[in-house]
Amino acid sequence: MDRLYTQRWEQLRRKRTELELDSLLITNPINVSYLTGFSGDSSYLWLSRKEAILISDTRYEIQIAEECPGLNVEIRDSRSTTNQMAVQVLQSAGCKSVGIEGDTLTKAAFDELCELAGQQCPVVSTRGLVESLRMIKHPSEIQTIRRSIAINQRCFEIVRSQLRPDQTERSIAFQLEHQMRQLGADQCAFKPIVGVGDRSALPHGVPGSRTVGESPFLLVDWGAQVEGYCSDLTRMILLGKPPAKLLKIYQIVLDAQQAAIAAIRPGAAFQEVDRAARSVIERAGFGKYFGHGLGHGFGRQIHELPFLNPIRQGKLEPNMVITVEPGIYLPELGGVRIEDDCLVTADGVEVLSSLPKDIDSAFQTIL
Repeated sequence: MDRLYTQRWEQLRRKRTELELDSLLITNPINVSYLTGFSGDSSYLWLSRKEAILISDTRYEIQIAEECPGLNVEIRDSRSTTNQMAVQVLQSAGCKSVGIEGDTLTKAAFDELCELAGQQCPVVSTRGLVESLRMIKHPSEIQTIRRSIAINQRCFEIVRSQLRPDQTERSIAFQLEHQMRQLGADQCAFKPIVGVGDRSALPHGVPGSRTVGESPFLLVDWGAQVEGYCSDLTRMILLGKPPAKLLKIYQIVLDAQQAAIAAIRPGAAFQEVDRAARSVIERAGFGKYFGHGLGHGFGRQIHELPFLNPIRQGKLEPNMVITVEPGIYLPELGGVRIEDDCLVTADGVEVLSSLPKDIDSAFQTIL
């Protein structure tokens, strides 16, 4: 196995020891992939003090051999379930206890595992063990995230340059997805958000039939996934003569974002960075119109630890990657959100995304 994966196993084994568990059963497909390199699903990874076994089925036998050379594997056929095979592995190893991923395993699956394992091997629910490892990115992960951001940015530049008054929100979303795939992305990191005019006040609005020509501004939030790693950006596009109030809140949001980025450093509390942006918006009188958290971690998933908001406890560490995305949403007018992807460095922050975001650069002439 690749040394990177075995290092992750050792980190996870230390957490197992702290919880006084014999072994761990990793069931979240994203976490299984993070720990093995296997890109399929419907598989578990069992990790004890000395062993690691991938539990899968005949559909993936060749794929596992190609993607995870050297990894011990137990393959089931159609006569048994993944849970049944997992318990067979536990029993063969003489396990006295096993921790499972309570955040992702359904109650039905948990109950079944408990029944199959019996009193000889209590099944214990755990939370966030692998996710806490994923917060700190390896240099190779950061490099892939940089590639994802580069593709994401180029995608936006192309789509923006081809805007037409008759384009709908939905068609822009489709074009974003088409372009990022053309540029080498696996897929969208999430369904693109495109909101024209007052529909930009919907933070997670679903693109519809509103056309670009119906308003002098629109919001675009999009992300690419490259080799399993995400990126996440938001920009406003201004056309013609946007309302003066929209330009005002644009500058407030930009100032809030810059204040938050300036606060990012190792040791900074999640709440502290959120407060840096939120206080700018509150002082301007728009505090009640910024209802979501400032940002979130991303990587294998578009939303993962850490989360920057007024209630999350924790501090930033080097090699965390986070979004910084303050917003103001006025239902009668529209919304403004500006989002960039940032890396916490040893002594501060690097903004990984580089699309211009000042008001002048937001203006676009359409065909």
